[in-house]
Amino acid sequence: SKYKNVKLEMENVHLALEEDDLYSGYNDYNPTFDSEELENDVGFQQAVRTNHGRRPPVRNTHFYFSPCVRPISESDGAARPMTAVRAAGYTSSLTRGSTFDPLGQSRGPAPPLEAKSEETAEEKIKILEMKVNDLIEESCMAHSIGALQLALEKAKEAGRKERALVRQREQSGSGEHINLDLTYSVLLNLANQYANNEMYPEALNSYQVIVKNKMFSNAGRLKVNMANIYFKQKNYPKAIKFYRMALDQISNTHKELRIKIMQNIGVVFVRMGQYSDAITSFEHIMSESANIKTGFNLILCYYAIGDRERMKKAFLKLISVRLGIDDEDKYIPSNVGHNMVIEAIKNDKLHQMERDLKALAEKYIMTAAKLIAPAIETSFAAGFDWCVDMVKSSQYVELANDLEINKAITYLRQKDFKQAVETLKTFEKKDSRVKSAAATNLSFLYFLEKDFDQADRYADLAMNADRYNPAALINKGNTVFIKQDYEKAAEFYKEALRNDSSCTEALYNLGLTYKKLNRLEEALDCFLKLHAILRNCAQVMYQLAHLHELLEDPQQAIEWLMQVISVTPTDPQVLAKLGELHDAEGDKSQAFQYYYESFRYFPSNIDVIEWLGAYYIETQFCEKAIQYFERATLIQPTQVKWQLMVASCYRRSGNYQKALETYKDIHRKFPVNIECLRFLVRLCTDMGLKEVQEYATKLKKVEKMKEIREQRVKSGREGSARGRKEDSSHSGSSTKGERLSAKMRSLPASSEPYEASSPKELDASYVDPLGPQTDRPKTGAKKRIEDDDFADEELGDDLLPE
Repeated sequence: SKYKNVKLEMENVHLALEEDDLYSGYNDYNPTFDSEELENDVGFQQAVRTNHGRRPPVRNTHFYFSPCVRPISESDGAARPMTAVRAAGYTSSLTRGSTFDPLGQSRGPAPPLEAKSEETAEEKIKILEMKVNDLIEESCMAHSIGALQLALEKAKEAGRKERALVRQREQSGSGEHINLDLTYSVLLNLANQYANNEMYPEALNSYQVIVKNKMFSNAGRLKVNMANIYFKQKNYPKAIKFYRMALDQISNTHKELRIKIMQNIGVVFVRMGQYSDAITSFEHIMSESANIKTGFNLILCYYAIGDRERMKKAFLKLISVRLGIDDEDKYIPSNVGHNMVIEAIKNDKLHQMERDLKALAEKYIMTAAKLIAPAIETSFAAGFDWCVDMVKSSQYVELANDLEINKAITYLRQKDFKQAVETLKTFEKKDSRVKSAAATNLSFLYFLEKDFDQADRYADLAMNADRYNPAALINKGNTVFIKQDYEKAAEFYKEALRNDSSCTEALYNLGLTYKKLNRLEEALDCFLKLHAILRNCAQVMYQLAHLHELLEDPQQAIEWLMQVISVTPTDPQVLAKLGELHDAEGDKSQAFQYYYESFRYFPSNIDVIEWLGAYYIETQFCEKAIQYFERATLIQPTQVKWQLMVASCYRRSGNYQKALETYKDIHRKFPVNIECLRFLVRLCTDMGLKEVQEYATKLKKVEKMKEIREQRVKSGREGSARGRKEDSSHSGSSTKGERLSAKMRSLPASSEPYEASSPKELDASYVDPLGPQTDRPKTGAKKRIEDDDFADEELGDDLLPE
């Protein structure tokens, strides 16, 4: 039976044919499945780059390539054992008789896109809403860059679009789904833009539309905006009414907003002069939520009503306000790993805001102290001392020294220089920063008083206390400049600029120093840089004009002076300088125009008067020249040449009788004036008068006195020359004595009247009126403006102290 069973089993076993080997083909290599060579297959890469090649693969289809998988033969049928590739999505039916097409190109092109159906009403509404929102954003952005008109136009357009949106909703039957938030945004933005463009009636109407609409929640807050508009229109009663209406509609939970509205109410009461009502508002704020601005306003109100005790209490409240600023210790690194964090937050927006808030608080405290100091005590000094003591015991202890310095500056404004100096001297033993500031002010004071030694001493003290103080370096440079050590002064000014590149005083003084050193190009460079910083500074533009004149560029100098005139159109010295430059260029008409304008603004400039008189004589209008020479006579009554010019003008105009009277009047004032006697002799002779012999006798006598005087001067000069040749042991004393005797001999005797003008002075501005008509005074301006002579107090070459 055993063998029988084996036999039965063998009957159920079918042997495969020799040609149909189940394991054949596993080692065959088919290049179609080689994925590594696809990069070098030109046809495949070209297919990938085409539109069809970029089509996405069939979903859930993954291609795996394996060279060790053989093709399935037909004899396998469905009873083929499962292989490892079936899990990847392959089946025998897919591969049998099919070609390799991983990109699906055999399917043909993709079907065309379906045409978009017409937009529905709801879609149109959504698109319109998006347009309205975009217009609101564009309006706000335009306002942020200052384009107020464009912002208003965008706001109006948003309003039109929003109304069209509402109509479209009503037509589509969805009127109950109106977007109230969008309507509110459009109306509010439109009202704000009207207010920004100062179209206040339109803005109020737009706000009123929002406020009266009961569908808008919290619209009552907009009454604050309406009150602000009434405030700008100076309609203060109505502003207070709307502020109070807004206050009534804001709950106590919004405490900060209520405080701000009450602060506005207090400010309006101040504008109306109702200080008691303003004090009520400010006191309530200080008790609920104290802040710096309200504390300062409260002090102003108490100052206005003159309540000393309340001023003190309000000042104490002001310096006790907490700013909410953390301690500066957090900006000090505690360990090495903290350094990067500290550097990141050291100058961030939050720290800048803290610094600005602290600076504002210090400004209000300083201003309040300077305001109430004279009012809270019997004297200004006692009041300031009280404020300093209170500040020292507060959180602003570092302000105490600044208040002391302000006390000294206030003494300066009151012209009490002694008290100012004494106050500043108390800082000599304080810390370096305060000591440097006090010493700088002391140096400035002594410099103004022309006590240059003391100014130099305190400038050194200020520099030693703080070498990086640009003001101290400037004052030191000024003291060296006065000693004419210009090179050293330039070094101090340069050091001040290195410490503070925006220090305009140092740059101005450096330009003046270079001008003194005749380094004109460098001076010009300094003033051009300064002009870029101070665009409308008349002093800088004048210096640029003067430098161009020194560089022999008169046209450029005239252009700069024209800019000076545009800033200070009534400066007589600049107008006279323009006249001089035009006269040098040969443009007499323009020169006359500027000289005449200069005379109009300052009729006491003797050089301008002389030029105008000479101009009228040259243009044959002697009658007009008389008024100018008469004014010169009033300005310089001891100068005979102006009176002689008046007489000459009368003679040239043919008024000989008036000329004779003028010469007689001159003779009474100056009886030894030779020129006057000569003119009297000539006129009396021509007119046939009897006084001719009298004047001729006087003329001979005066001429003889003049000869004797000249001989004395000549002999004195010869004697001094002989004295210089004597032995060196006696030369000092003898020369000095002879020089003194020569000077004494050159003076007129005690019995002789003093001759007011010498012939040399007359030759410079006057000729014989009886000579030919061409011998007239020169028309060129007599004024010769030197480096320091032209500018007055406003436009001088003065150093700028710090």
